[in-house]
Amino acid sequence: MRSRLPLLTCVAAIVATPLSAETLRDALAKAYANNPTLTAQRAAQRANDENVPIARSAGLPVVSTSTGVTENLIRSGNSFTTPERLLQGNIGVTVPIYQGGRVSNGVRAAEIRVEAGQANLRGVEATTFTDVVAAYNNVLRDEAIVALNAQNVRVLDTNLRASRDRFEVGDLTRTDVAQSEARLSLARAQLQSVQATLIASRENYVRLVGSAPGTLEPPPALPPLPASPDAAVEIALRDNPTLLAAQRARLASDYDVRAARAGRLPQVGVTVGQNYVNYLGSLGSGTGLGVGQTGTSTGIGLQLNLPLFQGGLPSARIRQAQELRGQAIEQATATERQVVASSRSAYAIWRSSQEVIASAEAAVNANKLSLEGVRAENSVGTRTILDILNAEQELLNSQVTLVTARRDAYVAGFALLAAMGHAQAQDLGLDGGALYDPTIHYREVRGRITDFDGGRAATAVAPGTATTPAQDATVTRPLDPLLDSNVDRTPALTTGVDRPRP
Repeated sequence: MRSRLPLLTCVAAIVATPLSAETLRDALAKAYANNPTLTAQRAAQRANDENVPIARSAGLPVVSTSTGVTENLIRSGNSFTTPERLLQGNIGVTVPIYQGGRVSNGVRAAEIRVEAGQANLRGVEATTFTDVVAAYNNVLRDEAIVALNAQNVRVLDTNLRASRDRFEVGDLTRTDVAQSEARLSLARAQLQSVQATLIASRENYVRLVGSAPGTLEPPPALPPLPASPDAAVEIALRDNPTLLAAQRARLASDYDVRAARAGRLPQVGVTVGQNYVNYLGSLGSGTGLGVGQTGTSTGIGLQLNLPLFQGGLPSARIRQAQELRGQAIEQATATERQVVASSRSAYAIWRSSQEVIASAEAAVNANKLSLEGVRAENSVGTRTILDILNAEQELLNSQVTLVTARRDAYVAGFALLAAMGHAQAQDLGLDGGALYDPTIHYREVRGRITDFDGGRAATAVAPGTATTPAQDATVTRPLDPLLDSNVDRTPALTTGVDRPRP
């Protein structure tokens, strides 16, 4: 067990916000309990657990019994050699003594694959949580973008009314009005587009979490992340669950090769049998001799199976197992490459997004001042309506850039935690009940040897979402004050006497 307490404390802070409205903690807890990808992976792991008792069963004694009644309708001999009827029954026990290591290596391979499956389950948890974090932040981002575009439409609509009033008094030209009309039409079209994107993001949230997003709270700050991509990669190579699963699968394939080689070795077993026969009064019938009609016998034997020629089957299985081991080796290498690439790219996106956030915040503030200045200069005739429209568009663009960068930074930071193996359920400290422990089921079934334990019937765990209402583009949160821009609602100019004319 590796020590994670300091980092665990930091990561738990990600989801430790108060339960007002809907928080990231709520979304992660719901997905952990109800996401079908995650619940399906748990079922797959429980099925994987059963490979251990299946492998162990090949080395355990086998008890079998049989019985039957025979009625000889046509007999060529006498009643001693061919009695009319016969009842037979037997019970036998076969105990494998030596199988060339096939069972022991098969059991070890199955045990290691259980460990690999448990690591892979943790990887699916991290991937699911990363998807939920992205979906959560996508809704926040798209809701803000819808609010910004709606704000822009209101601003442009106010500008258009002012332009028409000024055109009526001869202060502006028809061109100025047309430019305002065109920009407002484009803004309304863009608003429709971003509203559709918001609806799609909310539907994706429903798919992952299982319920509609309400009023989402801003996500809490991420814990401290590594200072360099090399530090992130070092942690990822040690802790990434998907990489650990691939490494365990590679080790299990070595035992598969050993088990395949056992197919060429002798097998030794001991058999013990008890037989019973009853001729049902037909033995020696018609001879007048009083003979016994029943009999029993007990036998014990030693079986030795020494394969001499099997048509190339053992060699083919060995070659197959060796190639599958080669595949497992290459897959482990590919997984390692993917982990390295994911860690470095997530780190790069996170760092660059931090820089973009700082630049975008400065740009938003600057564009606000610029827009105010352009409006003031327009009132004295040194700026045109097109200048105002362009300034408003630049402000909108910088606001959208800021919202997008905030989302990208948070999602990339969480993805970096996932790549490092620190975004699993045990790291996040989710509420809502005990965490799912895959080792419990494994310990329950590993030693079972009864033939009459069918387990529990499969039932649905994750609920459907067909009854969840279709999502809309309603904005549920106020804009960040940094993003809010006051709509120009000053009285429209009704006379041009105050404007200097050339």
